[in-house]
Amino acid sequence: MAEKLRWGIIGTGNIAGQFARGLEVVPDAELVAVGSRTQESADAFGEKFNVPNRHPSYEALANDSQVDAVYISTPHNLHYDNTLLCLDAGKAVLNEKPFAINARETKAMIDKAREKKLFLMEAMWTRFFPIMYRLRELLAQGAIGEVRMVQIDFGFRTNFNPKGRLFDPELGGGALLDVGIYPNSLASMILGTPNRVTSMATMGETRVDEQSAMILGYEGGQLSILSCAVRTNTPHVAVINGTDGRITVHSSWWKPSKMTVEVRDKDAEVVELPFTGNGYNYEAEEVARCLAAGKLESDVMPLNETLSIMQTLDEIRAQWGLKYPMEA
Repeated sequence: MAEKLRWGIIGTGNIAGQFARGLEVVPDAELVAVGSRTQESADAFGEKFNVPNRHPSYEALANDSQVDAVYISTPHNLHYDNTLLCLDAGKAVLNEKPFAINARETKAMIDKAREKKLFLMEAMWTRFFPIMYRLRELLAQGAIGEVRMVQIDFGFRTNFNPKGRLFDPELGGGALLDVGIYPNSLASMILGTPNRVTSMATMGETRVDEQSAMILGYEGGQLSILSCAVRTNTPHVAVINGTDGRITVHSSWWKPSKMTVEVRDKDAEVVELPFTGNGYNYEAEEVARCLAAGKLESDVMPLNETLSIMQTLDEIRAQWGLKYPMEA
């Protein structure tokens, strides 16, 4: 491998651009290639972000010998095919959330990476912010006692577009896979895999979820109360309640820099840990750390947990009767 980790990006949308900007502050990373479905789009992205290799197909990007690792930023419904394509080409893969449309696809992707002994990770960027490392330390130390209940939301209001990725079933539309993955992932990080799931959704004109509420129960009686939306603005706050206090990760908790720790009989402590870059740099750094250490997956976002989260999302969708066309 080269001195710098050489990245390629599949896709040229907004998130691809964010990741490209993130790489600009990672000293041991270099963006060397981009792949799109058209030469025009690849060239435009390459000009904007100074990318030397500009490919008119995903296959060409995957087979670029100058690329060590690929960031997949395409819509949800393409993650499965794109990941398998890159793994078959021998590349390490950082795949955007949601990891896939469902757990069946997720398991096949993980199996392929393990079979080929290649690195694979879900790009749950929130996990790698400095505040999240500190949060995990506090919880491990029992700073607020035993965690009993978490309350997390992520909702925003966008204009209805039946052909847009948020509303089109063909693209895996709906709030759950777009932003509901975030509170579900944070709940998983804190409390693990639930053994009980109950939920309710508001289904929109295109028959995908526009907002939903979920309650997850755990073996020890703990609860997660989660909500997400693409047609409703919500506070974007995460509250972790323990037997001796609470931790509030302030808005926007999914791009965090500030939290308040309140412990019984003590003054509240405000913890501020500003982040560098735009935040996408941290997940790229995690990939580099893992590869340098010879790891095939991240301890912070392990593949078995990615699969567990997708299984929970599958169960939630099943309760609503939401099945995407590609799942038929």
